[in-house]
Amino acid sequence: MNDSAAQRVFLCRDCLVTGERAAARCPACGSPRIVNHDEVDSLAIAHIDCDAFYAAIEKHDNPALRDHPVIVGGGKRGVVSTCCYIARTYGVRSAMPMFKALALCPDARVVKPDMQKYVGVGRQVRAMMLDLTPLVEPLSIDEAFLDLTGTQRLHRASPALSLARLAQRIEREIGINISVGLSYCKFLAKIASELDKPRGFAVIGKAEAKAFLASKPVGLIWGVGKVAQERLARDGFRTIGDIQAREETDMLRLLGAEGQRLWRLANGIDKRSVSPEREAKGISSETTFDTDISSQEELAPILLALSEKVSSRMKAQGFAGTTVTLKLKTADFAIRTRARTLSEPTQLAGRIFEAARDMLAKEATGTKFRLIGVGLSGLCDPAEADHGDLVNTGVVREKAKEAAMDALRAKFGKEAVVKGLMFGAAKPARK
Repeated sequence: MNDSAAQRVFLCRDCLVTGERAAARCPACGSPRIVNHDEVDSLAIAHIDCDAFYAAIEKHDNPALRDHPVIVGGGKRGVVSTCCYIARTYGVRSAMPMFKALALCPDARVVKPDMQKYVGVGRQVRAMMLDLTPLVEPLSIDEAFLDLTGTQRLHRASPALSLARLAQRIEREIGINISVGLSYCKFLAKIASELDKPRGFAVIGKAEAKAFLASKPVGLIWGVGKVAQERLARDGFRTIGDIQAREETDMLRLLGAEGQRLWRLANGIDKRSVSPEREAKGISSETTFDTDISSQEELAPILLALSEKVSSRMKAQGFAGTTVTLKLKTADFAIRTRARTLSEPTQLAGRIFEAARDMLAKEATGTKFRLIGVGLSGLCDPAEADHGDLVNTGVVREKAKEAAMDALRAKFGKEAVVKGLMFGAAKPARK
């Protein structure tokens, strides 16, 4: 980095001026939306997250909703898919039962989800990201990692400036807002994107990383849920700083490979690269339990619910897949993965569940598990899927049955059709 670049330590997100460190407002336009950071021109790993994505799209499409609390979700028996920031001030949150959300915010305008529309907008945003760099790793319909290393010459701008331009372009052309996290690794970029929502732009540099993390709870580390936090607390690890105070070898000896992973992230070490192939590999869903589960009878309903989520996402994003993967994490954090390739591609929850349940039967032999997940990979065109053959004669009938259930859920909410196996399912801690 040359001397002139080193002096560019502030960026105005409104007029896009850069220069030496500014005060509380941009010296050029007076905007308070400035980023003051010594490393702002030297960082290139970003996480972008669309703010209240579904609700933002609905407000853009219907300006009458703009100043009202908006909840996107099913009927009274359904759940909140997402909500706008006005609704969040009332305590409404994603995945909350609709009756509870409406009790907290009775004046909310409820809009039924339109996944086809949301996927279309998501693809528009993705295309704009790809205009900046080919290294875009989608995490979901509305968020992704980007690696802008080496793009300065192409765009005649630092990664930070390119990202600020992107935020303006998305607002101008699509009418929704994004929040940007910028750092030197994926772990910290993801954390940064949550610091200044909505319409945020936050930076975490190398020089400050360890100090920034030290006071944060261990739950800030991805993969550390409620149960893991309790276990770590029993070993004396309540803050990330508690982990930083130990040697890497100590953590490895105490918690195995998971302890080493925790130590490295606690010290701001994350060598994962941004992989543009991530989304093309498959779609998956997993959940961690409040208490460990060993019984196949308890695990099967949870596996069915996850299979239905994967199926729903496949249909919404226009994919089918050929390989079902079962993921299990034992009580001591060991991960087991098992995979089965189907005779033909599928989108159907029933076929995903059937393959995953067969694999689960071979694993659920008394071992306690803290996590279960299922995924579908080998993605292809859905036109190639679920035709059946002389062996699978019931596939076409099953496809019609699922289409009918999907239509009922779209009209009356996700709880409109609940399979018998779902009753009595154990409660997960988080998704």
